[in-house]
Amino acid sequence: MSDKQLHLVRHGEVHNPEGVLYGRLPNYRLSELGEQMAEAAAQELAASDREVSRIIASPLERARQSAAPIALAFNLPIDIDERIIEPTNAFEGTVGRSAFKNPRYWYRYLNPFRPSWGEPYRSIATRVREAMNDAWDADRDGDIVMVSHQAVVWAAHRDVNGEPLFHNPAKRRCELSSITSFERRGGRWFEVDYRTPAAGLMQGSVDVGAV
Repeated sequence: MSDKQLHLVRHGEVHNPEGVLYGRLPNYRLSELGEQMAEAAAQELAASDREVSRIIASPLERARQSAAPIALAFNLPIDIDERIIEPTNAFEGTVGRSAFKNPRYWYRYLNPFRPSWGEPYRSIATRVREAMNDAWDADRDGDIVMVSHQAVVWAAHRDVNGEPLFHNPAKRRCELSSITSFERRGGRWFEVDYRTPAAGLMQGSVDVGAV
């Protein structure tokens, strides 16, 4: 049995009053509510009475901001790993999910199993699993926290659980500032927990920035 865990934490709400599908666009930071959500995730991890030895974040601002209160709680630096960044997608910069109904973009739906509108699901799953493995192998003691994005966390969830990577993005179980926890035993990953420490802050929150 493993004596440590790896936690994939999703970032908090982003300040996005126009409802832009921001993807990897710069200058999209946490809203005030998002900062509260990130703090809730940090408090949840700190209250779990588990040692954390490393904190890793996606290079995007919202992920680094969400990692900050966790780093403060455990007095640790934040390492950056490009492999847990938001996937690319063809809708980046468009406004609202109504963009999906625009005939101009219909050719993007040619192969939803890949998907044809952005980075392949297999590519996302492969890079996050590689990042998880490297972090696990590098740290002998203590839990690892990786702050990332919904599509990345969900790809890890489905891949670890042996589920098809193709899915309906609207039905992902990956709330803002949620914590999905894993253990690796005998070289194999297992998902062991899912928590939503910011559940009480969800009412009225906006979550439309990624695909």
